Amino acid sequence: MPEGSTRAACEGEGFVGRPLRRREDIALVTGRGRFAADVPPPPGTLVARFLRALVGPARIRRLDVTAALAMPGVAAVFTAADLVAAAQPAVNALFADLPPARFAPLAGPEVPFAGAAVAMIVAETEAIADDAAEAILVDLEPLQATAVDRAFAAVFGAEGAEDPAPVAVSATIRHARVAPMALESRVVLAVPERGRLRVHLSSQTPHRARADLAAVLGLDPGAIHVAGGDVGGSFGVKASITPEEAAVAMAAWRLARPVRWVASRSEEFLSAPRGRGLSVFGRMGFDTDGRACFLSAAIFAPLGARLTHSAAVPARNAARCLPGPYAVPRVSARVEGRFTPEPAIGIYRGAGRPEAAILLERLMDCAARRLGLSPVAIRRCNLLPPNALPHATPTGEVLDSGDYPALLDRALSLAGGEWETLATERDARRARGECVGLGLACYVEPCGRGWESARVAITAEGRIRVATGSTAQGQGRATAVSQIVADAMRLADPAEVEVLLHDTDATPEGIGALASRSTGLGGAAVLRAVALLEESARKAAARLLNAAPEDVLPAPGGFQRASDATDRIGWKKLGPLEAEARHTATAESWSAGCVVARVAIDRETGLVSIEHLAWAEDAGTIVNPLLAEGQMWGGLAQGIGEVLGERLVTDGEGTLLSGSLVDYALPRALEMPMTACFAHPTRPSRAANTPVGAKGIGEAGTIGVPAALINAIADALGDLPEEISLPLTPETIWRLARERLHA
Repeated sequence: MPEGSTRAACEGEGFVGRPLRRREDIALVTGRGRFAADVPPPPGTLVARFLRALVGPARIRRLDVTAALAMPGVAAVFTAADLVAAAQPAVNALFADLPPARFAPLAGPEVPFAGAAVAMIVAETEAIADDAAEAILVDLEPLQATAVDRAFAAVFGAEGAEDPAPVAVSATIRHARVAPMALESRVVLAVPERGRLRVHLSSQTPHRARADLAAVLGLDPGAIHVAGGDVGGSFGVKASITPEEAAVAMAAWRLARPVRWVASRSEEFLSAPRGRGLSVFGRMGFDTDGRACFLSAAIFAPLGARLTHSAAVPARNAARCLPGPYAVPRVSARVEGRFTPEPAIGIYRGAGRPEAAILLERLMDCAARRLGLSPVAIRRCNLLPPNALPHATPTGEVLDSGDYPALLDRALSLAGGEWETLATERDARRARGECVGLGLACYVEPCGRGWESARVAITAEGRIRVATGSTAQGQGRATAVSQIVADAMRLADPAEVEVLLHDTDATPEGIGALASRSTGLGGAAVLRAVALLEESARKAAARLLNAAPEDVLPAPGGFQRASDATDRIGWKKLGPLEAEARHTATAESWSAGCVVARVAIDRETGLVSIEHLAWAEDAGTIVNPLLAEGQMWGGLAQGIGEVLGERLVTDGEGTLLSGSLVDYALPRALEMPMTACFAHPTRPSRAANTPVGAKGIGEAGTIGVPAALINAIADALGDLPEEISLPLTPETIWRLARERLHA
């Protein structure tokens, strides 16, 4: 069984730092969760079905819906001309002159990719909708893929960073497109009621979804209520509305009847936003002692046929995360994003950070090999020391705090000793004929950017209720928020705190769960709201205690008279009171970590076994070690998938060949590490941009783990080619093993 625990980390006298069990789990594991598909559809709800193009890009020669419309039970059939967006959803303009989103609820007269929806049937039952879809006549003329439009280009750092250096190494990493694969597919139930539209969505950004739906429908945002519920995973795919979701909402508003759509897994593969796909080239120079002199990088990002809200984020993050935790005096990173004939490619867990880390760590290992240094020695030579932080990087970022060499030491300790000891054990196994390798990766992770909101109230019934603009898709957000509030309000039990999420009518406007920011920024907003509430509550307590406000002091569970500690009053008697606050970070925080991996390769099959993984992670204050450990395991699993199997494959005509779980290689339990050890620093580097002190941890597993695994595989095989394409499938590794180990 895998082992490892963060539970001893950060435990203090209060509830923050304790490994409390998730309050969400009882309902979820007993089947009482309430996901968007669990919402009972109102009487008269219509079912939506989409007719999708079998080829693409293409031009629609003919689209005849006459027979479908005539079928009993069909309420409407919509095509592109029927559902035209009133305005485009917003795009995060991270680069100058970023174009509009190119968002269309239905495709036509041109189809951007195979799988795009060209018609939507709205009918009384699923069977009728399916029959109507088959009755539609569609004739498509395939189009040749032409030169694609550039959406953005920029340079981070300085042009011409390369100078002559005694040693220069290069690497190219081509990342496959991946399917985010949330357990819960996209779901939308749109219900018109009393002049408003209530929309149940599986979304990680409900307030953004409301604004985008309002733009597309041409409504005031107040006319739309995005209703809450559980969300079964997201990983970035549910950060922006999709054309199908907008089409269903438009149909419900147009027909003045509820309309519901639940995406099948096949539809998720065909049309949901995808992740990764970047191609990253890097060249790095070193002196003869192993010190880095320069880093030059080029990053090319496919964007799909339209822009998600955060379409530019992966390329931008990949560039600005260079040169990671290392002291490199000159850096130039050129980025370019282009539209491509496929579904939108947006943010996916890590969003550019893994691409930067993998490139850097491959270059470090290549340079170590050239210079005759160990992987540890070259990193010790280049890691920024703790007294160098805060540190302004050549790409314009500021690494706020941390001890990167200590994280390297801690990871090695977890792995079983110094590198030389591990290498001696590896070499002994190789002498016995085994194919084994060691890999190392150091990384940084930007997190906690922007703002978040919270509202804290004492209800008339005496309940303590917190509404946060942040969201959850399995992280245990309600548990963490209740721990923060319990400490801030001096409560005896976090169970006293009711937490509201996901509902735009019940929560203040917020950003949502993105970029490992919710505990830090969301928790900071909660603390600000509690502080405001405390001011009002103290005045109310003074009145009820017949005391002057200055004679009232905080006490466990409420307040007490300063002159008589036995004269107390609890929070629950002070309602109704309410306070709302917003916390805006003045800067980002930067998590950091180090991963050491040991792998074994079966020469006959190319299968990789991850024998051991040691991981030291500094994410600042850990609010709940159990939640942190869960996030580490989740990110680790997705990092393994990216390296060893996950890939969306199309043929030369754009047809998806890996459109089912039979063909798409998700990691299985057998591919998880045989053993794993996690640790956090005894004295973590608190984030300065939030009073909580928490940095991001949810994406770390997709950053450090893939880089360490790739280096371990390279070590086992004697190296990897200068240019590699992910994933490193068993076939790829089998061929490389034959070339390199049998030469």
